[in-house]
Amino acid sequence: MSEKLKIKLSIANRVYPLTIDTSQEEGLRKAAKNIETMIKQFEQSYSVRDKQDVLAMCALQFASQVEQKTIDKEVRNEVVEEKLEAISNMLEAHLSA
Repeated sequence: MSEKLKIKLSIANRVYPLTIDTSQEEGLRKAAKNIETMIKQFEQSYSVRDKQDVLAMCALQFASQVEQKTIDKEVRNEVVEEKLEAISNMLEAHLSA
């Protein structure tokens, strides 16, 4: 069983107390830091002051990155499958000759 850890993360000037597995701490702290960085970028670039809007923009940005990585991975898998099939066909042709 994993040991639990109580931490507090600050996002958009709010503190969120969490009880997590110790193995999650680094990832959560990095995620909170990335969110804070993105919030600052959106506020500077778009003059957005409403935290709700900024957080929605951050959520959309992160979600789109995850979706794009999934799409890219599927495309890479298709390419690999095609190459493996071509190699398999060449081997079959060579072995049956």
